[in-house]
Amino acid sequence: MKFIGNLIWFLFGGLGGALSFFFTGLLWCITIIGIPFGRQAFKMASLVLAPFGKTVNGNFGSHPIANVIWFLFGGFAMAIAYLFVGLIFCVTIIGIPFGKQAFKLAKLAAFPFGATIS
Repeated sequence: MKFIGNLIWFLFGGLGGALSFFFTGLLWCITIIGIPFGRQAFKMASLVLAPFGKTVNGNFGSHPIANVIWFLFGGFAMAIAYLFVGLIFCVTIIGIPFGKQAFKLAKLAAFPFGATIS
């Protein structure tokens, strides 16, 4: 089931989302100060590519300052967008698994520093 879910996710937006996070991460990595933020964008890209079968374990306390900076300068907007998309998916029974993946992405989008994907 994970394979089918990841395949549908990949074909209908996962590839585009992953590429946008990947190129955003490359832009962040141009400066030394931006490298930690670029690494978090790469983390998002890996999860957006194939979210089914993966879990996000958040640990806000390990990097609270970086998480607050991320949250204020884009994380809040990304989290709200993923929550909205998840709600739209959950309108139909068939879309509920995809909505749950969007909620998982919202959790990582809000506070990625210290979070692990397993």
